[in-house]
Amino acid sequence: MTALAFLVPVTIAMGIAGVAAFFWSLRDGQYDDLSGDAERILFDEDSPRPPKRAPAPASPPITLSSATEESLP
Repeated sequence: MTALAFLVPVTIAMGIAGVAAFFWSLRDGQYDDLSGDAERILFDEDSPRPPKRAPAPASPPITLSSATEESLP
């Protein structure tokens, strides 16, 4: 019975938080344009995207043996 005394208020608080978040999203305009994103994905852009740049070449790894040989006279 003590578990219900804890779980019922927690459940009611979570429900109130969910309803408040829903009304906040309505007021913030989250549901204004429902078909825009659904239709936008169907159409191609007029101009093609620029090609991606090639990655910079990697420098050779520094090993312990090469670092000690260079520092010796």
